[in-house]
Amino acid sequence: MPAGQHDASASAIGYLYQVNWCLVELLQRAPDRPDQAISLETHDDVAWEESGSPTELLQTKHHVGAAMGLGDKHADIWKTLLVWMNTAQPTDPQGPALILVTTSVAPAGTAAHALRRDTRNTQAAVIKLADAARTSISESTEKARKRFLALTEAEQQTLLGRVTVVDGALGIDDLDQKLAKILWAAMPHANQELFLAMVWRWWSGVALDMLRGRRQMVGAGEAQAAISHLRDQFSDDNLPTTVELSDVDENHIIAMHGEDVFVHQMRWVACNEVNLRKAIVDYYRAVTQATKWITEDLIGLHELEKFEDNLRDEWDRAFADMIEDLSLDADEDAKIAAGKALLRRLRDSTAVNVRPRYNDAFFARGRRHVLADHRDIGWHPDFQSRLEELLSVPAALPGAPEGP
Repeated sequence: MPAGQHDASASAIGYLYQVNWCLVELLQRAPDRPDQAISLETHDDVAWEESGSPTELLQTKHHVGAAMGLGDKHADIWKTLLVWMNTAQPTDPQGPALILVTTSVAPAGTAAHALRRDTRNTQAAVIKLADAARTSISESTEKARKRFLALTEAEQQTLLGRVTVVDGALGIDDLDQKLAKILWAAMPHANQELFLAMVWRWWSGVALDMLRGRRQMVGAGEAQAAISHLRDQFSDDNLPTTVELSDVDENHIIAMHGEDVFVHQMRWVACNEVNLRKAIVDYYRAVTQATKWITEDLIGLHELEKFEDNLRDEWDRAFADMIEDLSLDADEDAKIAAGKALLRRLRDSTAVNVRPRYNDAFFARGRRHVLADHRDIGWHPDFQSRLEELLSVPAALPGAPEGP
C-alpha cells in the first residue's frame, strides 16, 4: 500500500476512534457527572464542560500495529503539549484538567509514565521533558519544544500538574465490547448486537451534528434518556425501527417499483406524484423492515399475518362504506374522488398497529401497499375489474400475502 494511503487510513481510524471513545467516556463517567456535558472538536478532541466552561480536555491517540512510543522525545507527547500550550491557558493552575488518552504504553522512567495517575510524579516529568526539549534534534517537535522551554520552571510545573496520561487505552476494535459492559444492565435479554448497533447509530448522528456545528454538546442526562428510549423499543409491546428513511436510495427504489400493482392502484385514483414516490418508499421500507424483524427474531410470521388481517378488516369496512355512499350512477370523476378519499383516510389511520406501542407510520402505510400489490385491497371502486384488465387474470380473492 502506498505510504499516502496508509497515512490516510490511519488518520481516518484515529478520527473514528476519537468519536467512538467520546461515547464510551460519556456513558462510563456520566453517573458521576450528571450535570456535565461532553463535546467533540469544540474545546479539544473531546471535552467535558459545565455551564459552558470546559472542566476537562482530552486528546486521543490511536495507533495501528506496532505501538508508537511515549518516550520523552516522541511526537505524541510534544504534539499534544503544543495543542494545550496554544489553547488551554497553560500557566493557569485553575484551568481544565488535560488528559492524553493513548493506545500506546508509557515505559517506566519516562515523563509520560510519571504523569499517570498511579505513578504520579509531576516534578520528575518536568525535569525529563525539559531535558528532552533541550537535547532532541527532531524537526517535527521543534516548535513544541521551544514553546515549552519558553515557560518558566514554575509554569512548566503548573502545566504538567494539570496533565494526566491514560496509556494502554483500549483500541478501536475493543470499544464495542467496552460499550456492552457499560450498558450491561440496560441491554435487552435478546438482540443485544442489534441494540448496540442502534446505540452506535444514535451516537453517529449526535457526533456528526457536533462536528458540523449543529449542536455544541450532549449532556449526561440526554444520553441516559436516549439509551432508555432505544432499550424501550425492545419491549414486548414495541419494536425498533432499523430501516430509516435516510437508508433509502429513493430514485433507485422508485425505478424498481414504479410499475408495481400497488402503484397502478394509486394512479387509478389520481394520486399526485409526490405521494406516489412517498408510497413507494413506504412500501420498500415496510417490506425490508418486516424481513429484518423476522430475521432478528423480533416478530413472528403469525404476528405479521394477524396485523395484516386487521389492516384488511379495516379496509373492508371503509371500502364498504365508500361503495354505500356512491350513487348507482356515479361517474368516473366521482369514483376517483371517492377512492382518493379512501386512500387518504387509511393512509393517515393509526387505528391498527403491529404492536400497541409501535407507531412509526411508514410501516402500516407500507403494509397496506403490500396488500394492494397482492390484490387483496384497492382504492378505486372498480379496482377488481381493473386488476383483471391490468394483469389479464382474475383478481385474487382477499387472503394473506405470501412472504414477509
